[in-house]
Formats: sequence, C-alpha cells, structure tokens
Amino acid sequence: MNSPTERLVCAVMAGGSGTRFWPMSRRQRPKQLLALMSGETLLAETLARIESICPAERALVITAARLVDSVREQLPDLPASHVIGEPVARNTAPCFELAAILAQKICDDAIIALLPADHHIGAPAVFRQALTLACEQADKGHIVTLGVVPSRPETGYGYIELSDSVGVGTHRVERFVEKPDLEKALQYLRGGQHLWNAGVFVVRADVARQAVRRHLPALSDALEALADCSPMQLADGSLQQALNERFESCPSISVDYGVMEHEEQLYCVTLDAAWSDVGTWQSLLDHRNDSQSNYIRGDVLEIDCEGSVLVGEGVTVAALGLRDTAVVATEDAVLVMPVGRSQDVRAVVDALKDRKELL
Repeated sequence: MNSPTERLVCAVMAGGSGTRFWPMSRRQRPKQLLALMSGETLLAETLARIESICPAERALVITAARLVDSVREQLPDLPASHVIGEPVARNTAPCFELAAILAQKICDDAIIALLPADHHIGAPAVFRQALTLACEQADKGHIVTLGVVPSRPETGYGYIELSDSVGVGTHRVERFVEKPDLEKALQYLRGGQHLWNAGVFVVRADVARQAVRRHLPALSDALEALADCSPMQLADGSLQQALNERFESCPSISVDYGVMEHEEQLYCVTLDAAWSDVGTWQSLLDHRNDSQSNYIRGDVLEIDCEGSVLVGEGVTVAALGLRDTAVVATEDAVLVMPVGRSQDVRAVVDALKDRKELL
C-alpha cells in the first residue's frame, strides 16, 4: 500500500463570495481570485503550497459554478475536470461529502484534506509537515483537524480545546469553542490548551462518508448517486451534470456544525506556521509592508500615514496624514472607512444590492 501522503487528495474550497473585500472582490472575481499577498492569487498560492506532497493530478478545487472558467484559467496545470462547480451555495458540509466522493475516484484508499482557499501561510514547509502528520493519523481511521497556535487574544476566530496528548504535536479534541469575548480569549492565550480553528480537516475518504451518513443522512442521500459515477465520468465532465441535478437538495450547513461537533473521537495536529485567515481588509495589517505599519498595494502615493490599508487598482490613490484608515479604490468604486470597521463592509454590499454593476 502507498504511504498516506501518496494517497492524499487535497480538496480546496474556493466558492466563497468574499464580500468583506469589496470593492476589489466582486461576484465574478471574489477574494480567492485576487492577488492580495503576492503576485499570485490566494487560490494559486494554496495549490502551490501543497504541490510537493499533493500534485495537480490529486488536487481538486470546489468552487461556484459561475467561477469554474476563471479558476481553470488561473490553474492551467490542474486537470479541467478537477475544477468542480457547485450550482448553488450550500456551505461546507456538502463540499466535504463531495470531496470524499471525488477523492475515491482519483485514488484508492484516498485520504482527503479539506483546505480553505483564502489562508496565508508564512512557513509553508511547516504547514506541509503538519499535513503529513495529520495524514498519518487519518490513515488510522481518525478525523484530524489542524489547530493554529494563537499569537494574540483573537475574538474573531473559533477555538479548539485540547484534551490529552497522543503523540508529538497531536492531541485529542475536547471540544470546539465559539468565538470568545476578549476576557476568554486572554484566558485561552495564557492557558495553552486552546488553538485557533483553521477549518482544515484531514480524514480517509471512507471515514468521511461514514461520518456524514451518521450525522447528516439527508446529505448522504442527496449525493449518493454521484458515488456510482465512474472515474471516467469525472474525467470527461459528465459527473458535473449529475451534481447539477442533485446539489440543490443538499442541506445548507457547515461541516463543523453538521459533522465535527458530533464526533466523539477527533484529533488535532498543532500548526505553528505563521498562519493567518485573510478575512477582512484589517487582516492585511498582519502583513504590513512599509516602515509605518501600512499595507500598501497597487498605485499608491503615501505621505505620513500609519496603520492604514491603502490600495489603488487601476487608479492612483494619494493618501496624506491618515491613521488607522482603509482606502481601497478601483476604477468604479472607492471604499473609505476606519480600518477597525472592516467587518462591516458587508453592510455596504447589502446597501448596494440594487447596483448590480458594482457587485
């Protein structure tokens, strides 16, 4: 039998709308298709990060149907049939089940890694080591998640509470914890028994499908017919038609709530790899790139600014004397706000719902 990593199939979830990154993120070009951290898009960075242990022939991208062509264009080395389009949004549990079904068509005894497309990893080699360790645990029949060592008392992330150690860098999971208030987050940081929930899961494909059958039988039933499709039907794209016919009947629920929180035996591999969730404009200040703690991208003239996010895409932004401010300008829209209000950008998008040309 091949080693666990030789049977690893990575399924990248790339269907999000990224509304908190408006005005750069739009319906046809959401956050994961933007180059925010380097010259590559977040999605391309994700695939490049895993390439040495999961080459293109064992990688999948599950995205929104409307984005399939754009994703294929960005990832020319990925087999076209490995870019799967969800006809409607149904959260992450259907994506988890779909990934398990597809992985079994790519590799016998497949181990799947479910990966978000919008994370930044400053130490990719350390990430691959953690993924390899998770594969070894998953090969024993365990469901494994990656937990990020917290660097601050973060109130915007969920946490994983650890139980006893089962080996180097690996613990049983006591429970998942909702986003805490600041006092709780400080306790978690000091206590050393809580990690950030990165939303990464590693599990044998057959174990994943058994878990979905136990906890979400309606989801298992909805996609069962896809399991009968042959590997050739994945290769020639006809599986996509079967998915289009059945996906709408899937329940809309996250894999965390629908499956993981009901599992009694979960394992967690510790990840300390300069991880960040690229979730809001403010999160980019973790990657500030000038001497005044600003994040600057595009055509920007900055004078005496500090702690600000300054982006010019197709236009010039001149910023003078700003503190803790976000200015994001595209050819047809400009966003200006205190950087601390980054979570509220969705309210702007909601207010523009009748201005389709801006969304």
